[in-house]
Amino acid sequence: MKKQYVSLLAIILSVSGFLFSCHDKSKDTGKLEFDSIQVNQTAHLFGDTAKPGCNILINFAYPVKSTDDMLKDSLNSYFLSACFGDKYIGEKPKDVVKEYTEQYITDYRRDLEPMYAEDEKNKQDEPSIGAWYSYYKSIEGRVQFYQKDLLVYRINYNEYTGGAHGIYMTTYLNMDLTLMRPLRLDDIFVGEYTEPLADLVWNQLMTENKVTTREALEDLGYGSTGDITPTENFFLSEEGITFHYNVYDITPYAMGPVIVKIPFSMMEHLLGSSPVLGNLK
Repeated sequence: MKKQYVSLLAIILSVSGFLFSCHDKSKDTGKLEFDSIQVNQTAHLFGDTAKPGCNILINFAYPVKSTDDMLKDSLNSYFLSACFGDKYIGEKPKDVVKEYTEQYITDYRRDLEPMYAEDEKNKQDEPSIGAWYSYYKSIEGRVQFYQKDLLVYRINYNEYTGGAHGIYMTTYLNMDLTLMRPLRLDDIFVGEYTEPLADLVWNQLMTENKVTTREALEDLGYGSTGDITPTENFFLSEEGITFHYNVYDITPYAMGPVIVKIPFSMMEHLLGSSPVLGNLK
């Protein structure tokens, strides 16, 4: 009996500790609640399933409830614009996704059906033709982090239009919920921060690639397609800041995206006094 009591007490204390350490969502600005809209649709040229087609996938997360309707509407405007374009700002998310999907399929058929018909007429190799006419597009927008005054929204974009390879990229919005707008580097850092922050990025990349000079890093391909400087494509977390360089930003396509994480402890001398930072640290 005593052993059972001790075991039960241990479980209670463990659960209590877990609950205590859990994030208190009641303190999150706006008390936002989210839903998502999914699409997975395929359409073929001339409506013929024997011919090449396009596939569009969408998974769009958006706020549906909040204690502040202005905040909810503002976030929806930013998310819709970032995922689908400025022309959809102010429209309802479900209408946007439906319209965007229909337009993608319409454009695909309008642009490719005449060329495909011409290729068929010339009796080119059909499997080869099909590979060049099979398109796809994927858009995923999701909430990566939401705590107090900060909401980080991540957008993954992937598209193939018949070339040698597709294009893909990831974009971040770090929303300051009190200002109702995305944070930029100027909001986070103070003074002449660009050069010392770039030094931290260089140093991190050299450490990760086990080289001791910038020249050696460049020999690996870094900086061959763009300057290695702090990018506005970043996200904040409780650990620090993470810079995301998409393909071609600073490296060739074959090297893929480059992720550079810098902890707050390494850049204390550069940080400003934004309340968002105070909450994270």
